Amino acid sequence: MDDHKAAGLKKAAIAFIDDKSDEIIDVNDQVWAFAELSLMETKSMALYAQVLEKNGFIVEQGICGVPTAFSGTYGSGSPVIGILAEYDALSGLSQEGGSTEEKPIVAGGTGHGCGHNMLGAGSLAAAFAVKKFLADSGASGTVIFYGCPGEEGGAGKAFMAQKGLWESLDAALTWHPSSSNEVSSGSNNSSIQIEYRYKGIASHAAGVPHLGRSALDAVELLNIGVQFLREHIPDNARIHYSIIDGGGVSPNVVQPTASVLYMIRESTVHKNLDLVKRVDRIAEAAAMMTDTKLERVFIDGTANIIPNNTLEKVLFKNFEEIGVPQYTEEELAYAAKLKATYDYIPNKLPGGATLHHPELEQIVRELSEGGTKIINNFLIPLWHSSHQSMGSSDVADVSWQTPTAQIHVACYPHNSPGHSWQNVSSACSAIGHKGMLTAGKVIAGAAIDLFLDPSVLEKAKEEFVSKTTDGYLCPIPDGEVPRVPGE
Repeated sequence: MDDHKAAGLKKAAIAFIDDKSDEIIDVNDQVWAFAELSLMETKSMALYAQVLEKNGFIVEQGICGVPTAFSGTYGSGSPVIGILAEYDALSGLSQEGGSTEEKPIVAGGTGHGCGHNMLGAGSLAAAFAVKKFLADSGASGTVIFYGCPGEEGGAGKAFMAQKGLWESLDAALTWHPSSSNEVSSGSNNSSIQIEYRYKGIASHAAGVPHLGRSALDAVELLNIGVQFLREHIPDNARIHYSIIDGGGVSPNVVQPTASVLYMIRESTVHKNLDLVKRVDRIAEAAAMMTDTKLERVFIDGTANIIPNNTLEKVLFKNFEEIGVPQYTEEELAYAAKLKATYDYIPNKLPGGATLHHPELEQIVRELSEGGTKIINNFLIPLWHSSHQSMGSSDVADVSWQTPTAQIHVACYPHNSPGHSWQNVSSACSAIGHKGMLTAGKVIAGAAIDLFLDPSVLEKAKEEFVSKTTDGYLCPIPDGEVPRVPGE
């Protein structure tokens, strides 16, 4: 295919996202309203399946043994490009969309505080555009839209990696809503979640306390033991916990049940498994000290991301060509009112690398006017890094099985706190819609470039192979299935 024809087909494919914008925004807003928690996204999956089938994709639901995971495939032959979507929400974040005041729709209800409704819909936009390119060009190649549930707790992509799913791809592309526009790079921590369930013996706490065996005491002793452990773990390691069963509300009863959920993070799966063993021993000791029984329940696990500079360059090139979202005065006024409701690290510079790259920090400081912009309406220069962040994502497990890269697109005002009602409001607003559609165009443009130039894919694969010589160690033990804590 000559360059002129290829450019025309690519331009038409990206413009197709604007033609389909009403349908894409409708999907976004419906998933936002469903606001289903991890591994419970049945309505969201059904909607995506319906829309994908209507638009000519072959849909398969419940893939890899994950009930709310699915795929939508178009095309045939190589290369095979995967586009990753998420659609799970968070508890306690119900909020009216587009509001500049905290207004829960349902008290204590769920909400898309991480913007996964936009993540899924933006990836859908990209899949639509790539399908049009393949159909119009007649080129060999396959695009697969993957519905990946449970990123917030469930590690859907890791359970799919356990089945070797991502090994069938030539590359995977994705994105995440953010308050900045950039190509993401660097690595992050492996994460493993374990629920420790204790069972004791109930008794009257005043009359016959000696007959009781307190499960709640065991949880407290486990937590105390871990507090002492913290001094003796690497600086980059993290241990978090949440008591999900306190045994009841009656203090005059020796609590017969109690459970605590631990999230344990370290730089690699190997190191994290060693750290988990240390927490396990403390959990076992707590059971011995209280004469209670311990049940250890594996919940989920993720690896550390393997960045791919070759794919990052392709994404950045397309981000430059397409440009960042532009806003009306009304949209800026909305964002300004929303930004006035929080004071989260004032004047913090946007982007994921400014603290680690002095030259980039100076450029971003100027572009962001010292971190004072209402919305970051500029593209952060390309940066490739091996720096390890302390967070975790199941995108990492994809990156161990195929070359993977992702972008961030501004969908929130600058510095909007993560997992907040402000994010939920933005995720069903004009600024969220614009960010989502921009993300779809960038991902689509990058995917089309990979179809047009197989040599880039080969280079990405060479880089991938060189960075994964240790091989993928899945953090999910054989036989484990996705489960919700407490069930």
